[in-house]
Amino acid sequence: MKPVEITYFSDVLCIWAYVSQSRIDAVQKKHGDTVRLHHRFCSVFGDTERKIATGWKDRGGYSGFNAHLKGVAKRFPSVDVHPELWLKTRPPTSSSAHLFMKAVGQSLNDVTGSTGHSSAVMFAQVLHAIRVAFFRDCRDIARWDVQCEIAEPLGLDLAEIERHVHSGTAFAFLAADYQDAEKMRIEGSPSFVLNEGRQKLYGNVGFHLIEANIQELLRSPGANEASWC
Repeated sequence: MKPVEITYFSDVLCIWAYVSQSRIDAVQKKHGDTVRLHHRFCSVFGDTERKIATGWKDRGGYSGFNAHLKGVAKRFPSVDVHPELWLKTRPPTSSSAHLFMKAVGQSLNDVTGSTGHSSAVMFAQVLHAIRVAFFRDCRDIARWDVQCEIAEPLGLDLAEIERHVHSGTAFAFLAADYQDAEKMRIEGSPSFVLNEGRQKLYGNVGFHLIEANIQELLRSPGANEASWC
């Protein structure tokens, strides 16, 4: 059976992507190798000062955004949010963490020789660790030194990661993500793209809705039969 391919666009500073991790874990636990999730990035918090200080100006600015995130966290026991999030630490951008993760992906592929299952699992683990470092521990994940401190205990080769940044290749891969997100009209984070772009699920999407779309694709409609989802 051909696996279901899911392209998953997210921003590391988006709380809804943080919330969605438990749903992704549930999907992968249930389906294993029959579902392949490809992590890519979109830019929602590319300029956090403009996003929060300006965008939330009439709703309390950083304090209002902090209250909003804590309210979201109360609804989802699977996530922990630091009480001083965006008050104590304010990463200026998500793009530097995205860049770091693109370099991580390239360094993992250099080791495995392909975009194999083991590298995909490790990539997801590092990405989740970066999110946890921000949302739970209130660390500035825009900083290179913080990114390295998160990645090193996981056994990653920091020199290889840095090499991909300095060579410019990580920048190119990140630019491709942002350009493809725009081309595919990704509305925000997180977004699940299935069935070669025909199906898109955006935002706070529950497990059962994701599962319904996957099951429809696993049903393997014929070439002349459209998916009902």
